[in-house]
Amino acid sequence: MGVCINKEWCKGCGLCVAFCPLELISISTELNSKGYHPAVVDDESACHGCQNCALVCPDLAITIEQ
Repeated sequence: MGVCINKEWCKGCGLCVAFCPLELISISTELNSKGYHPAVVDDESACHGCQNCALVCPDLAITIEQ
């Protein structure tokens, strides 16, 4: 199970951070090419695959790989 975040599509809105029940996602201090701070997964191995992050992402920047 793994969370894949397309850092170039992410605008750092924080919805995925708010909806992750395990608090595995945070906002990066680094910028993407568009000047946004994208979301990053802090511990991908702990992900249970609930897909909350992917469902709430308005930019479709998150996918869950099984």
